[in-house]
Amino acid sequence: MSTTTIRLSDELKARIARAAEHSGTTPHGFILGALEEKVGEAERRHDFIDEAQRRWQAFVADGQSFAWEEMRDYLSQRARGEDPALPAKKTFGQGS
Repeated sequence: MSTTTIRLSDELKARIARAAEHSGTTPHGFILGALEEKVGEAERRHDFIDEAQRRWQAFVADGQSFAWEEMRDYLSQRARGEDPALPAKKTFGQGS
């Protein structure tokens, strides 16, 4: 395990101490938890953007999409525990 030094204003240090106390942890534990949470958030955002880019490229390559009304009905049925058939893709701009 490595050590990293960070400089905190007295105000932030006091806020961290209060938040840690209210959370039932130490300031060190609170800071580590906050860093883990922030890193996880950044990683999830990166993964989300990568997936969006992959999906956009797939759409650009084939121009196929689902009609929203059909997809909404499909998702509603899935949410009710049903097993509907996936709607057919259509060429964008032609009935979608």
